Amino acid sequence: MFKPIRFQNHTSLLVEIIAGQNQILRYLSTSNQKHNCDRVMARLISHMDYFIICVTLALSIACRVCGTATPFFIFGDSTVDPGNNNYINTIPAYQANYKPYGHNGFFEEPTGRFSDGRVIVDFIAEYAELPVIPPFLQPSAEFINGVNFASGGSGILPETNQGQVIDFQTQIKHFEEVQKSLTKKLGEARANELFSEAVYFISIGSNDYMGGYLGNPKMQEYYAPEEYVGLVIGNLTQAIQVLYEKGGRKFGFLSLSPLGCLPALRALSPQANEGVCFEKACALAQAHNSALKVILTSLEHILIGFKYCNSNFYDWLQDRINNPSKYGFKDGVNACCGTGPYGGIFTCGGTKKVTDYQLCDNADDFVWWDSFHPTEKIHEQLGQALWNGPPSSVGPYTLQHLFLGKEELTIADEVDDPDRQNFHY
Repeated sequence: MFKPIRFQNHTSLLVEIIAGQNQILRYLSTSNQKHNCDRVMARLISHMDYFIICVTLALSIACRVCGTATPFFIFGDSTVDPGNNNYINTIPAYQANYKPYGHNGFFEEPTGRFSDGRVIVDFIAEYAELPVIPPFLQPSAEFINGVNFASGGSGILPETNQGQVIDFQTQIKHFEEVQKSLTKKLGEARANELFSEAVYFISIGSNDYMGGYLGNPKMQEYYAPEEYVGLVIGNLTQAIQVLYEKGGRKFGFLSLSPLGCLPALRALSPQANEGVCFEKACALAQAHNSALKVILTSLEHILIGFKYCNSNFYDWLQDRINNPSKYGFKDGVNACCGTGPYGGIFTCGGTKKVTDYQLCDNADDFVWWDSFHPTEKIHEQLGQALWNGPPSSVGPYTLQHLFLGKEELTIADEVDDPDRQNFHY
């Protein structure tokens, strides 16, 4: 039997075709010793037909892959900020361009990522065979493969940390600038194709609930929790519709984590001494995620061509917090970098009001890097889950489907199951 021929990328195409041909030749060599001429000829015709089908499909796939890669446009907060806040006038709490950020050495210097190394969108870009997606504010950055507009501390509502971050609405305005620039460079037809094929990734909302609501007594007076969630989701829905009107069709969403279990909020919990998460924050995150799921299902039916990948980030991360050893961690509660109970006082780097901080020996042992942000290892595992994880983690599409369509399938899959079902979440 021949092994399925799997193409990781178009550069390996010729090697794989030759390997397939060699399989046939080895088979024929063996067959000539064991079978009569008629049977060998019959097998030859059968396997050569299979080989021709393989080559035809391979060339078809390669032609699609060799074209311009699917662009990647990123919007959000510190979960995905690659360093845009390096270029704005803000406070140290919303910047990460100083040590020990970037501690693992993947990047030569701290980049502004709120991590010991990479963040989730860096891994997604790698899986999609894209270069590192540059921050919008980086001078002389090339945007043909996509742009990252995210800003640490930003929220869905413009009032969240207003004046200190690049809010979501401004991020969309920056996207419009890129759209005009690429349309001028590529021509309207090619640019329209690029923006409709692109994947739009959105990771935002936690700051609206942590600082924007729980840290804002006036907002709690104006809005009951469910009303505030409706306000946030309503603004997010409008933003999605704007991006759709600008040509966006394929969207990825990082839903909210169990916010009350972040070291900073766990330390503020009324039951902090018992190690219990801050329940009010967790409840807001769950309500947000439930509302987002309903909205995305509705948009899928209302907006023609709208496809999306949504994450079950809450349960996914909660499992690692509660069962760290199951996923290669030693500690799911405490921050690697910080001070105070659970490392929950946000002092990592010593640039804030409290300058004292402790740094762990090995960040890979920890779920949490600092008081609010996970380690690179969590980002990598989450990136893998969104790329091609099970329906319990991601759906109704995976990011792999949005970026590559069916090109990740083996040729055997194409021959045997051309109508492979989509993931459902």
